Order: sequence, then structure tokens, then C-alpha cells
Amino acid sequence: MAVNFVRTAFTDKESLEEVFQNIDAQSCPKYFNFHMHTVHSDGRLQPGALMQQAIAISLEGMAITDHHSISGYQAALSWLDDWKWNHPGAKVPHLWTGVEINAHLLGVEVHILAYAFDPEHTSIKPYIQRRIATGEEYKAINVIASIQKAGGLAVLAHPARYRRSHLDLIPAAAEIGINGVEAFYAYNNPNPWRPSALESQQVQQLAAEYGLYNTCGTDTHGLSLLQRL
Repeated sequence: MAVNFVRTAFTDKESLEEVFQNIDAQSCPKYFNFHMHTVHSDGRLQPGALMQQAIAISLEGMAITDHHSISGYQAALSWLDDWKWNHPGAKVPHLWTGVEINAHLLGVEVHILAYAFDPEHTSIKPYIQRRIATGEEYKAINVIASIQKAGGLAVLAHPARYRRSHLDLIPAAAEIGINGVEAFYAYNNPNPWRPSALESQQVQQLAAEYGLYNTCGTDTHGLSLLQRL
């Protein structure tokens, strides 16, 4: 997949939209990965170790999506800047800003992934404080709006993992402005990683019906970017 990334613009929404338009079942985990956790939330990888793996497997683009925190992203970005200084001209993954946010939708708690936002924008601040937002800020409609005000894209994470069916949640999320859905996700944690066929097909169909982007991610919590756990 040939995409001309702006290497210094880690909040570059346009290049990420171009990637999302072309994501398919083969995109993850060795080309792109938009769902990963570090020790800065509930993952086991240090940000530097995560970036070493990303470079080793030649990831083209990625986002670290710690829960309610961008500390892991910031540490990874700093590590990557140092690595590039010592490896001039080497190919590195494009690292977009990312965070995973708890929100309320249709009476259940869901997770919304935010990408390519400006981490300094005031609207995103309530969601990067290492805690779940409360009150009006907890409502999915306000989470989505805040992400977009910060210049980012909002994606419904693992739509088929909630207490309410994805057949209900995706239309509801689309109605309040979500940009995309995590279509390719391995619900049963297979080894090797592969997206769950039935759920992926259903989510893709709904994404097409509602004009949403498809995304993918391993939701890594363990020590390998190629697995969830």
C-alpha cells in the first residue's frame, strides 16, 4: 500500500484517512496496527520495546492507544526520534497520536479509539487524564465530538465485544458522527493473529452501509505486537 506520509505530522488526519480507505483483512498485523497498549495503561510492553518490534516487522503505520493516556505515545515518539538520529535514512513506521476512551452508548459502556488528534487541544484534555470521564463527557456523542474538535478521527473499537450487539451499536455510533469501526479484530485471540471472519464481514457490511472507515488492530496487551495477549 503506497501512501505518502508527512513524516513530521503525527496528527496528520488526511494521510490516515487515505490508509483507512484501503484497510483490508491482510493489513494487520504486519503492515498496519492501530490498537496497541503499553505499560502506560494495561499493556506489558515498554514504549521503546514496542517501537523496536514495529521497526523489526517493518510496520508502515501505527498508533499506540493506551487507555485515557498519551504518555506511552509520547515516550515512543521520543524513542523514535532518538533512533532515527542514530539510523539516518532508515525506514520507520508512521506513528499517529492515539488513545482509547471509555464512553456510554445505548445503555452500555463502549471503547472509542481516537486517532490523529492534536494532543494539546483543549477538547481532548478530559480524555487523557488517566481516568474515565464522567457526566456529559462520558457520553459517546460528546467523546466523538471532542475527538473531532481536536482534529482527529473517532473509531468504535472491537464492535462485537460488548453487552449490546454490534448490529445495534454501529448504526447508533454512525448516527452521532463516528468516523469508523474496527472491522478487523481477532475476538478469540488466535495464534497466529487473524481477524474473526463472521464478525469482520458483518462489521464491514455495516461500515459500507453507513459510510464508515474500516480499521484494524491487534489490541496488543502482552509482549508481542502480533498477538493480543
